[in-house]
Amino acid sequence: MTERKVPNFLVESNTGSNIKNIIGIVSGKGGVGKSLVTCLLANEMAKKGYKVGIMDGDITGPSVPKYFGLTEKATADSEGHINPVITENGIKVISMNLMLPKDDDAVIWRGPVIAGVVKQFYQDVNWGDLDYLFIDMPPGTGDVPLTVFQSIPIKGIVVAMSPSGLVEIIVKKAVHMAKMMGKKIIGIVENMSYLECPECKTHIEVFGTSTVEKIAQEEKIDIACKLPIDPKISKLTEEGRISEVEVNYLKSITDELENL
Repeated sequence: MTERKVPNFLVESNTGSNIKNIIGIVSGKGGVGKSLVTCLLANEMAKKGYKVGIMDGDITGPSVPKYFGLTEKATADSEGHINPVITENGIKVISMNLMLPKDDDAVIWRGPVIAGVVKQFYQDVNWGDLDYLFIDMPPGTGDVPLTVFQSIPIKGIVVAMSPSGLVEIIVKKAVHMAKMMGKKIIGIVENMSYLECPECKTHIEVFGTSTVEKIAQEEKIDIACKLPIDPKISKLTEEGRISEVEVNYLKSITDELENL
């Protein structure tokens, strides 16, 4: 019986880029805090002294520039390669909102066009030397996430979710997709997991019972983190100052990233 050859869809970054570790942050659906998790992970690795970049792969709903207060637009060099915009704490960022005339301009494109742009962000951006490139992946399990998994040499995946049993099924879809694509799942993060009472320190599960530990156990994921509803983080993100977040709720994941 002839062995079936698996096609190789990987694309190469430009010759001016040298990226050691590419980490994808995924979610089964939008609105669970995937971009927040991406930015917090990037911040913590930058604090550790690593060279870090963020690729905002959520083309139709980009939010990374807002979190960092980026207002300048991306430029191009003489060869047509794109120069990323750099945050105050030295993180290189590329996002669709850094290329649009106005931040609220709608991107009304079909899936194949969006997938092509995501590949261009990897191929045509002057990333330079990076220890970690975090990709804020498009939500879901459709053609754009599939293109990213097949085209870009992702070393590991972090799954973002929110509490409640309803979300549990959708989260598992994202986990199963990553496993089917042969990607290492570094950890899972439950955003909006709880609100800590400022007086008694009780954890109040505002959006339902936490399920992150249950999912991690069932899917054999070693690391499960809980990201609370923290008014300080909310304020800093709204003001474009996410780089000033001090508490590392994702320490177990950032520690693991150093061991890749």
